[in-house]
Amino acid sequence: MDTKVKKAFGDPERDRSLMEEAGKLIKSGELVGIPTETVYGLAGDALNPESSAKIYAAKGRPSDNPLIVHIAEKSALKKITASVPEKAEILIDAFWPGPLTLVFRRSGAVPKETTGGLDTVAVRMPVNDIAREFILASGGYIAAPSANSSGRPSCTTAEHVLEDMRGKIPLIIDGGEVGIGLESTIVDMSGDIPCLLRPGIISIDMLREKIGEVDIDPSIEGVMDENARPKAPGMKYKHYAPRGELYIVKGDPEQVISEINKRCASDGEKGLRTGVLSSEETKDRYRADIVESVGSRKDPPSIAKNLFSVLRDMDRKDADLIYSEEFDVPGAGMAIMNRLVRAAGHKIIEV
Repeated sequence: MDTKVKKAFGDPERDRSLMEEAGKLIKSGELVGIPTETVYGLAGDALNPESSAKIYAAKGRPSDNPLIVHIAEKSALKKITASVPEKAEILIDAFWPGPLTLVFRRSGAVPKETTGGLDTVAVRMPVNDIAREFILASGGYIAAPSANSSGRPSCTTAEHVLEDMRGKIPLIIDGGEVGIGLESTIVDMSGDIPCLLRPGIISIDMLREKIGEVDIDPSIEGVMDENARPKAPGMKYKHYAPRGELYIVKGDPEQVISEINKRCASDGEKGLRTGVLSSEETKDRYRADIVESVGSRKDPPSIAKNLFSVLRDMDRKDADLIYSEEFDVPGAGMAIMNRLVRAAGHKIIEV
């Protein structure tokens, strides 16, 4: 299959023919790579079980890992949910459209192929204009996990999508680099107490400020039982991982720098190519084959935006072993560390 990449501008008139083309592909059961404000998505018809099966196949994704349904209008919730709790309405009013996914009891309109076999459905309304134009042109209900091959770092540019999906899908819509760089916050609204399933830019403090009590799923800081069924993407399986072996080094900053440099020197003597994920403030203090600044600790959103791109750079530069500082920064820190810990397969060195 020939994969075409076509530029979109976020202008309904300029994008009209492209959206018509993309919408026809989705309605015929094909998949399309699309930009959102978080990461690029791999889009199919959420109400077509065959489209969802194609998404799992293209990504190499386990079929019990649920897909998120993307909508462009709040009224679309009525068809796909059994009910919308009052606290969910409060979060919708506060954060939609935006980087927040809510999990509801699903209606019969949503096939279990889309929900990973669950009786719940995860739903998001993106703020990205191109994504919303595309959703409307495609019938209003799009299943769109991140557009990377399963387990690899998520895609923040159309070029990243092409790396992973060339020959697997007919079209990628190029909307430029994404604005946020981490996947959406996911909150389960289907139980008595809302529960954070995946952290994102919308933090636990922001959620609690709006609706009070919000639990945190144990999988965010631990490892989910291999027999458990995840209620949202990113909970159970190793995700976001570069090809090189990644370790997170935690502790006193000076000791972290010393430990990473010591390990890089030892690895180099063994003929291994080493990489370091650093902050902007410390990048000049490392001695490795590859040193990449993820962003400034004074600007946490910059770290979130650059993380996946830097992990992909480590692949392009053939890093065998990668050491990362801990980025427990204000606001986005929980989300950043959640992605890093999963990318490292929970391999943490404490100094």
